[in-house]
This record gives sequence, structure tokens and C-alpha cells, in this order.
Amino acid sequence: MKRFEGKVVLVTGAASGIGLATAVEFAREGATVVASDLRQDDLDAAYAEVSAERLAIECRVQDVTQHAAWTDTVQAIVARHGRLDVLVNNAGGGEFATIETTTLEQWRAVNAVNLEGVFFGMQAAIAVMKESGGAIVNNSSITALVGEPMLAAYSATKGGVRAMTKAAAVDCARRGYPIRINSIHPGYTQTKLVATALESLGERADEFAAAATAKIPVGRLAEPIEIARPILFLASDDASYMTGAELVVDGGYVAE
Repeated sequence: MKRFEGKVVLVTGAASGIGLATAVEFAREGATVVASDLRQDDLDAAYAEVSAERLAIECRVQDVTQHAAWTDTVQAIVARHGRLDVLVNNAGGGEFATIETTTLEQWRAVNAVNLEGVFFGMQAAIAVMKESGGAIVNNSSITALVGEPMLAAYSATKGGVRAMTKAAAVDCARRGYPIRINSIHPGYTQTKLVATALESLGERADEFAAAATAKIPVGRLAEPIEIARPILFLASDDASYMTGAELVVDGGYVAE
């Protein structure tokens, strides 16, 4: 399939996990993809593995917590390609901590990436999409829908992404902007983010991982590609009547 032939797509947090899988899938479906992340060496290493496919993927260093970096990134894309059709706000982070043990530093750091980064991204994208049209997909989480006691700050930010997505989607639709904005809500996924968070638990890591997996009816964590493909669906014309919606992809976790 080439659903995104001629389209220009920006994917943040694209050096690993869901972001990497999403950027590659967009390119395989014909898009020109700008894959952004914090470090050039991480991007180079990630995309070296698919270089033989000669995909139209450009790597760009971007700190999503910086408003000016968003302006620079979007302006550079439009200057080079003349348009921006899809934004996937995927960059995110978090640590396992209860509401009592979360430090102010942790709270502010996760809010800066997960919530402010999405806010900045939508503002920058809407500014260039409101005449020509486009689609925005914001990566939220099942933690926006259920209580996870070890993810207090992370849950707060992902709940904020869920609500902000709906507010922005309705605002754009009411203003007549041809922009669709939806959120995706992955369950536990085999990513570097999850692995790093588990490592922080030390001896409790295996116990926590086993307990989390036991809550998933299909009995396993998702692979990044299993989240990427639904993201592409939300960004495609196949989802042309979807805006302000939330798509849960979690192996049945929140269904029980």
C-alpha cells in the first residue's frame, strides 16, 4: 500500500520503539518522513538498519520541550518540502514512582516532554495545516484511562494529552480547519522506554513485569509495529471521519 504517497510526515521520538516503527512504516507507504529525536547518533544508529531500503527518511535533532525548536523544525520542513501533512507527537518519557515518591524534578520533566511537547507540536502544526489540511496523532497511553499506582506523573500527562487532543480537535473542526486530531492509547509495549523504567525498579523489575503481563488478556506485551500500524490508520484517509477520538491498542488490558 502507498496511502501516503506525496505526503510529508513528522514523527517525534523517532530513534527507537514506537516512533522508529512508525517512521519506517510511513516511509514504506510512500511518505517523506522527518524523524526527530534528541541525539543525532541515536537517529543514525536506528536508521542504519533500514538504509538498504532507501526509504525517504530524514533525521533531525529536536528537543520537543523547547518551543523555539518546534518553530525551527516545522519551518524547515515547509521550506524544504512545501508542506506538512502529518504530525505524530510520539516523544515521551516517564519513570515508575508513586504519588508520594515522585519528586518535583521528575514531575516537571515528564510534564515538559509528554504534555508541553504535544502542546507545542499541535500549535506549530496547526499553524501550517489550517489552510492545506492535515492529520495529527498524539501518543497518549492506557494510563490516561486506568489507574496505574506506580505511574502518577506519567498518568497525569497522558490524561492531559487525551483531553487536550479532544479540545484541539473540536476547536479545529468548529473553525473549519481541514485538520483531524486523534489520540492513540498503547498498552505496555516492548520499547526502550519500558525497559529503562523497569531497570529502575531493580530487584522488583521481574515481579512488576510479570504482574503487568498477567493483566493483559492476550498474555504479552505489544511489539512497536503493532502500535505503529494503528497510528498510520488514524493519519490516513481511512479514518477521514475520525477526529477527537481515542484508539486503544492494549491487548485487552482496559477491557477487563
